[in-house]
Amino acid sequence: MTHHLSRMEAIQSPIIPVVGELIKNSPGTISLGQGVVHYQPPATAIELLSKFLSEPKNHLYQSVVGIPELLTALAAKLSIFNGIDINNENAIVVTAGSNMGFINAILAITSPGDEIILNTPYYFNHEMAIKMAGCHPVLVATDNNYQLIPSAIAAAITDKTRAVVTISPNNPTGVVYSEIALRQVNEICRERGIYHISDEAYEYFTYDGVKHISPGAFVGSNQYTISLFSLSKAYGFASWRIGYMVIPQHLLTAVKKVQDTILICPPVVSQYAALGALQAKDDYLKNHIATIAQVREIVINAIESLQDLCTITPANGAFYFFLKVQTKMNDLELVKKLIQEYKIAVIPGTTFGMEEGCYLRVAYGALPADTAKAGIERLVKGLQTIVL
Repeated sequence: MTHHLSRMEAIQSPIIPVVGELIKNSPGTISLGQGVVHYQPPATAIELLSKFLSEPKNHLYQSVVGIPELLTALAAKLSIFNGIDINNENAIVVTAGSNMGFINAILAITSPGDEIILNTPYYFNHEMAIKMAGCHPVLVATDNNYQLIPSAIAAAITDKTRAVVTISPNNPTGVVYSEIALRQVNEICRERGIYHISDEAYEYFTYDGVKHISPGAFVGSNQYTISLFSLSKAYGFASWRIGYMVIPQHLLTAVKKVQDTILICPPVVSQYAALGALQAKDDYLKNHIATIAQVREIVINAIESLQDLCTITPANGAFYFFLKVQTKMNDLELVKKLIQEYKIAVIPGTTFGMEEGCYLRVAYGALPADTAKAGIERLVKGLQTIVL
């Protein structure tokens, strides 16, 4: 059989499993790699599972866009927290995590060969999804503080561009985009007749009084704004695979086709859990995020001693810092050395599209404070020794 290059061979391999393998071979490694939280779902989520089990019909397929009770609860949350009102011009679709929401959006708005603008550093699964759909990611650099450059985004638009993607709070950098910049990008999309895909998986994770901004709340933006949300992070829900998207009504038929083909319906057991999670008291999120904020302070204090070796960009969101290391060393080599010699894992920047220079993503959400402190001390020591 002659070997035919399949579409998947052009796609990067997900980095998390690669680093996971290295960690496995180096027992005792502390991981600042995967972007998850250390805490458990609220009790209200688990309580609703018995309600799911008590209704025999729940084992059958349900609505392709999500169960009505969950859609109602999400509409209330969107209105209160995001300022997004659900009306006859837009629609909520529950998805299996917001990665599913992203691929739904890409398949619904593009044809093969179309272009999607990503700001670098990008989230690797976005880049992978665009290529899998037979489209081209067009990469636009952010500034020295990883903030958007609206003029550069505008300049990158061609007649093949279908959308601009923004992630705020950002993965991998942790920066939160200003309302001014998000409005400029949203306006550019409106003027050029393209979509603004806004990934808001980290919407609750903001610090130092910074407020989350949803472009879908801008007046008149709901005809061309696609907003993606997730329960994975905020509710300690990563394996349950529940996210949701808010889309213009005119995309609903297309998105339903994609979702019906890939998923049929979002997992109903997880939707019940999600319904329960949304009933948790406000202090569930407040207290857990306050704890992560304390870990963030520990990390900030520890990495200050790396100022000669690294450029450390201030970041007010998510649970990441993105370090630029002053070294000629290849980032994956550095990551391997840190794991093997210092038992500390981080993610290399090339994964996020940073081809020039050596970058590391440090994730601090997955660890309780004392482990995070030990981990970040290993990282500091490792970098000081390896890079000097």
